[in-house]
Amino acid sequence: MEIVFEDGATKLTQIVDAFIREINGGVYKLGDFLPSVNQLSAVNNVSRQTVANAYAELKRRGLVGSIPGKGYFVNGGVNKVLMLLDSYTPFKDVLYNAVAANLPKGYTIDLLFHHYNLRIFESVINDSIGRYNMYVVMNFNNDRISDTLRKIDPAKLLILDWGKYKAENYSYVCQDFDRALYDCLVSGLPHIKKYRKIVMYLPDSSFHPRSCTRYFSRFCKQYGIQGEVVNRICKADVRRGTVYLVVPQKELIELVKFCRDKKYRLGSDVGLIAYNDTPMYEVIDHGITAISTDFALMGKRAAHFIASKQKIQEIIPTQLILRGTL
Repeated sequence: MEIVFEDGATKLTQIVDAFIREINGGVYKLGDFLPSVNQLSAVNNVSRQTVANAYAELKRRGLVGSIPGKGYFVNGGVNKVLMLLDSYTPFKDVLYNAVAANLPKGYTIDLLFHHYNLRIFESVINDSIGRYNMYVVMNFNNDRISDTLRKIDPAKLLILDWGKYKAENYSYVCQDFDRALYDCLVSGLPHIKKYRKIVMYLPDSSFHPRSCTRYFSRFCKQYGIQGEVVNRICKADVRRGTVYLVVPQKELIELVKFCRDKKYRLGSDVGLIAYNDTPMYEVIDHGITAISTDFALMGKRAAHFIASKQKIQEIIPTQLILRGTL
């Protein structure tokens, strides 16, 4: 095996990665003997100790075994999964834990975040190609697949959370940000009508799909409810008799603080609906009402795709979870 070494990683790491690719790609099969330390050292102009350390690392990972006097052989395979999410929020814990809990033994997950930084996103994807068996990625765009993702074999790629990709040959497990919002608001109509107005709080900095505002406006118009979409709220803006639908979690916490400062009671003076449920919403102020998809189910579906490698295109249902703040 001849390895083209590159800058940015040690030779030991690159030897290990090269063997992982070869083993997972079927070049070396279970039981096959690998090049000797002397052979690999001579062909690649690296020290025997570096090669020996690389084999020791592969043995530690359970991929390689050895027989005294015969050498090293393939002892097993590894199923490496890259899980690249957008940014950390508590519901991502639910998602990740559901994926990990539902995978068979023998899988390892590298969890990374791109934070909606295109340079980071492209760098992680480009550096990962050939190093993972499967890819689970939260894309940048709700309407089209990133060109960078097209470098990955579609059979190995699952797109999570964001997506209207029905015409594409890619697997996805996503939520609906449009009609589902409308349906959830309709299901909560008797509670919403206790208030004189509903305000959707969607900051300009949010990456939440803007198409959802059309369905919010449709709901308000159809049911004769005064509605407004705003990109900021200060304490002076918070009024009695208003329901606030808040998309980002950070802004929701600020709104709760504003209500407490003004001594407004959530669920009577002011209504509050969060987007994307988290475990803590069950205990804050007798429970915060939330519009949310089932992230545990999304994680289970993702794990099934990873293990079965069967194509999936599924929209996970979104529901209104009624609690004390509405």
